Amino acid sequence: MLNEDYSRREFLKLMALLGGGALLPKTAWSASAAEQKTVRIGYLPITDATPLLVAYQNKIFQRQGLRVDRPILFRSWAQLIEAFIAGELNVIHLLSPMAVWARFNSAVAAKVVAWNHVAGSALTVAPQIEQLRDLGGKRVAIPFWYSIHNVVLQEMLHHAGLHIVTQVQAPLAKHEVGLVVLPPSDMPPALLSGQIAGYLVAEPFNAIAEHLKIGKILRFTGDVWKQHACCVVYMHEQDLQQHPQWSQQVVSSIVEAQLWCRNHRAETAQLLARQHKPRLTPHILPVLQQVLDPSAQQQRDYQQHGAIQHATWHSQRIDFQPYPYQSYTIELIKRMRYTQVEGNKAFLKRLDPRWAAQQLVDERFVKHAILQLGGMQAFGLDESFTRQEVFAL
Repeated sequence: MLNEDYSRREFLKLMALLGGGALLPKTAWSASAAEQKTVRIGYLPITDATPLLVAYQNKIFQRQGLRVDRPILFRSWAQLIEAFIAGELNVIHLLSPMAVWARFNSAVAAKVVAWNHVAGSALTVAPQIEQLRDLGGKRVAIPFWYSIHNVVLQEMLHHAGLHIVTQVQAPLAKHEVGLVVLPPSDMPPALLSGQIAGYLVAEPFNAIAEHLKIGKILRFTGDVWKQHACCVVYMHEQDLQQHPQWSQQVVSSIVEAQLWCRNHRAETAQLLARQHKPRLTPHILPVLQQVLDPSAQQQRDYQQHGAIQHATWHSQRIDFQPYPYQSYTIELIKRMRYTQVEGNKAFLKRLDPRWAAQQLVDERFVKHAILQLGGMQAFGLDESFTRQEVFAL
């Protein structure tokens, strides 16, 4: 039975809304100084976009002296990056591996200027799935080949002794798992219909499956890779070079929004809920509360069922801290090398991870913004811009 707050009719309405993500018109991009003073944001209807949407909702951009258009919702990562490359957007949240792919495989002249959030994703499975081995012979969805979801999922499946199949054309053997790419909004209905046995994706689509009682969380990604970045803030290199003051105002706004989100979780859920105007996401408040402001009892339940196995990490279901640690980018590129994807990934073999991390990330603006807000301790972190990556299955 579907939860009474989210009836089958409401569920179908949600899917229809998510299927209609608006795209900006294909207009030529003007690089004039006046044009660049307008912030043009693109996002997917996932909690990864939270800092961008909160900075808009709370008028933080405006307080920084910026003009900002209403953020534009996109249905898939492919649509979002296409609009960004075309110059229709100048600030987006982007999957961290996708940023690597865009910069070094597709020569997109853009850089990571901050992390947008940490953790915020999970492996959701059908009710009858009890362990990773049960996914053998079945299909599992991810949102994009170049995603932290694909990287972490493949590590988990290999650890369980399962073989990855990326081009599913025949019935799968019991030791094989077929990976398919779906937009996040397509995943709950695919799980409900039995087309897939699970999916690893950003929130709140894991919480939606729980709320509808069509799936359960098998493992949180933040419980596998401690405080990993999922989405990063991505901006045109031309803007960073030619409009540094504007760029600083943009980044400072997003960092301030992240700090506000950390300290106002319940209010953040309300801002993102579809009941709040302007309606920037189609999600109901109970689902967003489950992600952004879970109860202590929920945390204990996840520990009991194994979705959380490293309770001493004290990880939030989703958290916000903006600093892009170099160690993460280096480790990410190393792991991407042996993560299977469709298409040619030869560029990764030629890529020196340390050099790539320096080329991909511009940390000038985010460092300044963090220091202006009280330093790393304001985000519950040690006063250091280095860390050691922890990956534990």
